[in-house]
Amino acid sequence: MAAHGIRASTLEAIGGTPLVRLRRLVPEGGATVLVKLEGGNPTGSYKDRMALAIVEGAERRGELRPGQRLVEFSGGSTGSSLAFVCAVKGYPLSIVSSDAFSQEKLATMRAFGADLTIVPSDGGRITPELFVRMRHEVDRVVERDGAHWVDQFHNADALVGYAAMGREILEQTRSDGIRIDAFCAGVGTAGMLVGVASALRQQAEHVRVVALEPASSPMLTEGRAGPHRVEGVATGIVPPMLTPDTYDDARAIEEADARALALPLAQQEGIFAGTSSALNVAGALQLAITLGTGGTVVTVATDTGLKYLAGDLFHA
Repeated sequence: MAAHGIRASTLEAIGGTPLVRLRRLVPEGGATVLVKLEGGNPTGSYKDRMALAIVEGAERRGELRPGQRLVEFSGGSTGSSLAFVCAVKGYPLSIVSSDAFSQEKLATMRAFGADLTIVPSDGGRITPELFVRMRHEVDRVVERDGAHWVDQFHNADALVGYAAMGREILEQTRSDGIRIDAFCAGVGTAGMLVGVASALRQQAEHVRVVALEPASSPMLTEGRAGPHRVEGVATGIVPPMLTPDTYDDARAIEEADARALALPLAQQEGIFAGTSSALNVAGALQLAITLGTGGTVVTVATDTGLKYLAGDLFHA
């Protein structure tokens, strides 16, 4: 692939990620499965798109003053991406996180200069109560420092960043004459699912949009939350941006199935990604069986497996 000249800033390196076809894991008779590889963004995560769109949206509206502190609670990828964007733009940043999330992500946020507050979890599990406690810490930072709260769960600027991903997918599939039948992804804030889907549906109204979640926390499919270990998704609520008109249905994926898929993804397809990415691919493989030969389903590898090496995800 050809390079495109010198970028004026690392912020201009966000996006333009490849879309690849699974070759070995799709069952016989299944639809084509395409995976958008977002690990090539500067922090190794799709959240770079959201972080830049949110910060620049606040700048345009005058909500963010030069040098003002930003604050957010995050499992790590949002925090890492915000830390990266704030480092380049010169804003101080406070992140509230937890020991439930990977040490690599916490270290990344610190490396970019963010101040971290760590809220203890219940035995390393991600629970709805953990997010409530994290939010309380955000309120303290806002009051103490006059910080600008990013509020990723309600911030529609995120949709602008993710819509660009949807347009990239359309351009990439059309160049090969491929019709997209379904798009699926796990839901945390739901910004990525909704933003990508909005772009896809503007030009391909038939696309079926499927929200994914771990079966141990089936808020979308059964109306109840539960503990799990899939970072970045299933926060115990129906996220405000996920309104009924933004998706067609939801599927619960067994966390054990997703975790078991991480090694085959790396060793058979060369896709090195984390648990939420494996959950996305597991959902896409299920949809591939439903759609059958001739169909196409698209999903996202949200980050890089380098963020999960200290845990047990890649232990054979």
